[in-house]
Amino acid sequence: MGRGKFKGKPTGRRQFSTPEEMLAGTSSRPRTFKKEEAEVEEDRSDEESEVSSEDESDRKKGTQSVIEIENPNMARPKTLKARDADMEKTTELSRREREEIEKQRAHERYMKLQEQGKTEQARKDLERLALIRQQRADAAMKREEEKAAKDQKKIEARK
Repeated sequence: MGRGKFKGKPTGRRQFSTPEEMLAGTSSRPRTFKKEEAEVEEDRSDEESEVSSEDESDRKKGTQSVIEIENPNMARPKTLKARDADMEKTTELSRREREEIEKQRAHERYMKLQEQGKTEQARKDLERLALIRQQRADAAMKREEEKAAKDQKKIEARK
């Protein structure tokens, strides 16, 4: 039988066995099927002999009975219930959180002083603002005078 343009990997070939082959035990891969059959048989025998299995369940395989070590990565964190939580206990903030809160408070203080005009920058801004207002007022007066002079010339030119 032709394989086409590309040749597959030797490990990638799939071999399927029929259910008859699996039951007969002539399959090339009957391992899982036999394990399932064995588990079903064990379940039946376990129901009959529950009393004798209690002693066997206490025993551990290999070195587990000698060395009892819990993997710290496998330890699950204990969850606290709401009623067990200590409400009076204050949690300490990390350095970054403390610095962030201090920075926000300092900024709020500075903005409050800025609004009141007590900071140096606010004083400079107010001086600049007063100077600009004065210049605008002077420019408006000058425009009014020029307009009045222009009107005077028109009136005199008509006479």
